[in-house]
Amino acid sequence: MATDITVPALGESVSEATVARWLKSAGDAVAADEPLVELETDKVTVEVNAPAAGALAEIVADEGAEVAVGALLGRIDEGASGTESKPAAKPEETPEEKKEPAAKPEPAAKPDAPAEDKPEAKPQPAAAEGKAANLDHPLSPAVRKLVEERSLDPAKIPATGKDGRLTKEDVLTFLEQAKPTSQGPAAPASPAAAKARADDPREERVPMSRLRRRVAERLKEAQNTAAMLTTFNEVDMTAILDVRAQHKDAFEKKHGVRLGFMSFFIKAAVVALREFPAVNAEIDGTDIVYKNYYDIGVAVGGPNGLVVPVVRDCDAKSFAQIEADITAFGKKARDGSLKMEEMTGGTFTISNGGVYGSLMSTPILNPPQSAILGMHKTQQRPMVMPDGSIQARPMMYLALSYDHRIIDGKEAVSSLVRMKECLEDPQRILLDM
Repeated sequence: MATDITVPALGESVSEATVARWLKSAGDAVAADEPLVELETDKVTVEVNAPAAGALAEIVADEGAEVAVGALLGRIDEGASGTESKPAAKPEETPEEKKEPAAKPEPAAKPDAPAEDKPEAKPQPAAAEGKAANLDHPLSPAVRKLVEERSLDPAKIPATGKDGRLTKEDVLTFLEQAKPTSQGPAAPASPAAAKARADDPREERVPMSRLRRRVAERLKEAQNTAAMLTTFNEVDMTAILDVRAQHKDAFEKKHGVRLGFMSFFIKAAVVALREFPAVNAEIDGTDIVYKNYYDIGVAVGGPNGLVVPVVRDCDAKSFAQIEADITAFGKKARDGSLKMEEMTGGTFTISNGGVYGSLMSTPILNPPQSAILGMHKTQQRPMVMPDGSIQARPMMYLALSYDHRIIDGKEAVSSLVRMKECLEDPQRILLDM
């Protein structure tokens, strides 16, 4: 009996993915729940497991294909005995890795290029861009939607996918190159315009990952749609440093996690968000959605780019629980094992550029949220104290970027001041004042 392998639900606001890598080849034996294929979304890489034991009878969506939620990836012949030899899968996978195979033919074609052969792999994509699309293969849902919406002739769009398949990126590149003419008939000239700049042998051209492209799109979307402003303040970190110095060893011994700075900032943010609910809200069409819960996103730099896992119900969690969540998320981000549900649904975000040495920056909103707090480097600076004396104090600049469409300047400034007060006197956090 044949069992379909389909694209699972990918999480909030994610409707499609790219087939990144098949872990099995057609004919291989598979066990129930064994990972079969990796899908790359604009946020994470998702493994699809075998729905039943048997043999992988057919691969429908090849590597590089764009697939929508529910789309057919392949089929399993349930109960059948497949081959156990995995070496057969390796030779098939290796040619799919476009970097090494593209580089190997080059030295044979260009024996006079000694040390620069690897960067010279760039001409490979350029040659592929001129190849006509193979319309014997059905268009993926994402490609079909773009083609139909823009009334394009797929036969005229250069294809770079496997076996001449047309990918979503091919269509987007075609549209981008046709923009200056703003006319459909002039589009065929786009292959000649594909090389906007001459290649330099000292350069290396690497396609942006799906995650990086999506990050770029979302950041630009935030700038284009929100009336974004940033207000600044500074906080004296003396009190927090004293608390950490006094209690960090006992805290770690009791709870098994280090007492970091982020838990203080999250707790201070919760106090401010309760008092100024618009900072914790979002715009939905012509409505404002006020959220009576506090799920704080913590921006983390992973190997594949920026990700924002969400610490849930921060108002109800202790410092230790928050620190444990952040520690676990940091490890998952480094391992690339964050799940989609762990990065969706946040109400407010905190980004710590100080870990990289940033003294001041203007963070960009994380849509659909309406505000984001930027932390920065703690640095000793001379400060005039209330008694008129000048002391060296550990100071940190804070930046609150907000959507002026729903957050007034008074609310933004006041909420940041409230966070500053809680951080300079952590007892306010306990007293919620």
